[in-house]
Amino acid sequence: QLQLVETGGGPVQAGGSLTLSCTASGSGFTDYNLAWFRQAPGKEREFVAAIDWADTTPKYVHSVTGRFFIAKDNARNTLYLRMNTLEFEDTAVYYCAADLNWGRILGGKPNYWGQGTQVTVSS
Repeated sequence: QLQLVETGGGPVQAGGSLTLSCTASGSGFTDYNLAWFRQAPGKEREFVAAIDWADTTPKYVHSVTGRFFIAKDNARNTLYLRMNTLEFEDTAVYYCAADLNWGRILGGKPNYWGQGTQVTVSS
């Protein structure tokens, strides 16, 4: 099992950048497919980005492609989300997630979730 803890959220002005981190404890980090999701006020949680256990081509939701970048550091058991050129619409609680099954990641139903970190973009 994994326990996931996100950090790095906070207030930022539109056009600015933030990097979120998600540190995992537990065994088998390198076996897991990893992802970031977000939930804006009054909206359903949505997929943002994912990277598979082998660190092959990551996937992004269209609205963040070219602005957000997902990466992981296996030595530190940490997943990152670098967010550039932030927009007001990026305001949300960001969650990291993990699952051994890639389909569950892409289907929005991973087994392991962090508690979330708030990102607030002011226009």
